[in-house]
Amino acid sequence: MENKINWGNVKKKYSIYIVLIVLFALCWMANENFATVTNLTNISRQIAVGTILAFGETILIISGMLDLSSASVLALAGVLSVDAYLATGSLLIAFIVGISAGVVCNIINGIMITKFKAPPFIATLAMMTMARGAALLYTNGQNIYQIGDYVSFGQGYTFGIPTPIIFLVIVLIVTWYLLKHTVFGRSIYAIGGNEEAATASGINVNWIKMKAFIINGVFVGVAGILFMSRNNGGMPNGAIGYEFKALTAAVIGGTSFTGGIGTAAGTVAGAFIVGFLDNIMVLMGVNSYLQQIIRGAIIAFAVIYDIQSKGKKK
Repeated sequence: MENKINWGNVKKKYSIYIVLIVLFALCWMANENFATVTNLTNISRQIAVGTILAFGETILIISGMLDLSSASVLALAGVLSVDAYLATGSLLIAFIVGISAGVVCNIINGIMITKFKAPPFIATLAMMTMARGAALLYTNGQNIYQIGDYVSFGQGYTFGIPTPIIFLVIVLIVTWYLLKHTVFGRSIYAIGGNEEAATASGINVNWIKMKAFIINGVFVGVAGILFMSRNNGGMPNGAIGYEFKALTAAVIGGTSFTGGIGTAAGTVAGAFIVGFLDNIMVLMGVNSYLQQIIRGAIIAFAVIYDIQSKGKKK
């Protein structure tokens, strides 16, 4: 009996990592080029932006919210950051501008949700439209080219490691620490699990939600800077659909849409599962339209699995 309970706990706690390992092995067997250092480095670099967005989504979803505006805010923060660099020649100022833009947009999201009681879906949907429109208005719908050393954020190396991967690891550590070792982390789990009980226990729910959006804003700003620098320009129409990549990574990684459940490690595992699948489909020459169908099916499966798991627990 004891062994069965232990195996059940192992399956529940580590299933996502088992899936990741099995998928890695299958991809390796399917194509010998998959497991090369160069290819795995490219995968890590390619998923960096979406995974950084996913960490913000993880924090929000755990607390019972979500952000549909992250990709649009990414575009606005990115073009503002690029233009700030071209105006000043300072990478530091450009970085600060990108982060600030992400935070300001997310503060507006937080105010709509906490003060005016707008549902997160509606509030962030409105911001998605406003931020994308602001990015297009600011650039007059044109891409910004010839960005010079700004590309070092997304294309440079630090100690031989691609800079986007460094940013990814830093954001992973920050997210893990916030969720695992802070009062804020315990509070968002409590709010996502039962908001009324969290309020009754003395948690300032509105302030915790606002902090969650501010942290998400920082992550979105970082993602915007990396995206624009990787793509050699300020692109107001860039990163379309990245909010769904982020949500997919978070949900596949075990973050429950019903709130109160999720981990940083699970999210990064979910991101690599999606990254491995995307990469092996490209290596195998799978039709691009079919790839979209497969991605959609993965999202549907993850959500259905989440709902059924919660139902069994109840």
